[in-house]
Amino acid sequence: MNAPGTPDSIRLPLSEARIPDDVFARMRKENLERWPTGAGVDFAAAVERHRSLPRHKQLAQVIRAADAERRCLTQPRGGFGTFELQRELMVTLDREGHADIVPTTTDSYTRNEQWQLAQKGIEESERMGRSMLNGYPMVNYGVEYARRLIDAIDKPAIMLTGTTMPRLTGEIGYAAGYSGYLGSGIAYTASYIKELPIEEGIRNYQYLDRLVAMYQDAGVELHRRQPGFLTGTNIPPCIAIATCVLDCLLAAAQGVKNYGLEMGETLHLVQDAAATVVCREMCQEYLARQGHAGVFTPVTLLHWMGAWPHDDAQSAALISYGGTLAAIAGAVSVTTKTAHEAYGIPTPQANAEGLRTTRMAIYLARHIRLDGLPEFERERELIRREVRPIVDKVLEMGDGDAAVGTVRAFEAGVLDIPWSPNRGVKSRVLPARDADGCLRIVDPGLMPFPKEILEVHEERLRRRAERDGIAFGPDLAVASVYEISEPVARLLPDRKG
Repeated sequence: MNAPGTPDSIRLPLSEARIPDDVFARMRKENLERWPTGAGVDFAAAVERHRSLPRHKQLAQVIRAADAERRCLTQPRGGFGTFELQRELMVTLDREGHADIVPTTTDSYTRNEQWQLAQKGIEESERMGRSMLNGYPMVNYGVEYARRLIDAIDKPAIMLTGTTMPRLTGEIGYAAGYSGYLGSGIAYTASYIKELPIEEGIRNYQYLDRLVAMYQDAGVELHRRQPGFLTGTNIPPCIAIATCVLDCLLAAAQGVKNYGLEMGETLHLVQDAAATVVCREMCQEYLARQGHAGVFTPVTLLHWMGAWPHDDAQSAALISYGGTLAAIAGAVSVTTKTAHEAYGIPTPQANAEGLRTTRMAIYLARHIRLDGLPEFERERELIRREVRPIVDKVLEMGDGDAAVGTVRAFEAGVLDIPWSPNRGVKSRVLPARDADGCLRIVDPGLMPFPKEILEVHEERLRRRAERDGIAFGPDLAVASVYEISEPVARLLPDRKG
């Protein structure tokens, strides 16, 4: 199966190797011809567009500055089905929410390259006077409208597309002045789509990363970001980090120099802080091993990615705590949510409120770090010992090639993701919260965790199971998925007497 829209004549054998210039030129021509708005992409004009933007609207520069100054930026999600509604949203997030990074989330039709259906959604949205799509149809509106969105705000903008097929959306957004793109070949393919093989997801993002390198060669640094896992379930740090490392290696092989790493919060302060540090460490370690120099790898944390409570007060607590965690962990940014999370797409005002809540939490926790705390140092070392065997085995299976090794490792179950919807992922590994609230491995599946590591996990998980009266095994894993969404009276029942 080819990546959608990629002709057999320019399909290379799977490899992490950088796509040659002549091959990429042919790939771009084929890609831009797939929908009429692709004709609006002019690379030379796009380079000048980015050069004309002030530094505070260039995401790569904004993130580098925040990292140097140890600041934690805020970025929400958000997308509506018409240009007017999307512009209103972005302006509200910028001015009322004080977002440091302004998003454009695309709709499901655009994510699946069903642009004819997206066009019908636009027409229906305009007829109804409200968004009938769950995001902005970037490809249908094209470069000129995207430029107008960038011009309406005074912050850098990032594309949040939730797709395994980023090639035309990325071309249009980058050409318009969007300076960031969230997505990766491994994490998104394992999170978002059932039938597309992991190999095709990797190939599709190799195109996007090669495009970013093409801008880099022309003197324009763009930001790429690995998206973490958006499966709505628990992902232990070791699995998230191993995937960050592999996605980062794939991007670096295409020439990307500014590559963010993203992880969902576990909601355990010490574990999240340790994971944030180790994620960057591990990526830099393996970049050096593979011969990639000068790659900037800041870490972003995501507000809780599991099931949310319906109570607004509980949601507000999660939002505040999420900002606190990100600040203390030393994350360069945090992706925010709202009190409407359990109900659906938030209003612009609710989104702005979630941003302000998070910003205040960051302000209060901005000077706190855990360096030297024994529990923090132990967790850092434990995560390192969990990650290295996974990444080493994947690279070994690919004879040093991250793309080949990743595909083979998924096929063998050596690389695995809990509750993945993708048919190419075995999903035998199961995580659960231990007695202290950290995410551990209750069933490793076929993943190569050392015996002594699994013994540590089992001892802590059995203590949790005994304390809460839950059977050790899958029941413990499932209970951990829904725990945070429970009513507070059930989480902390009243005690009389």
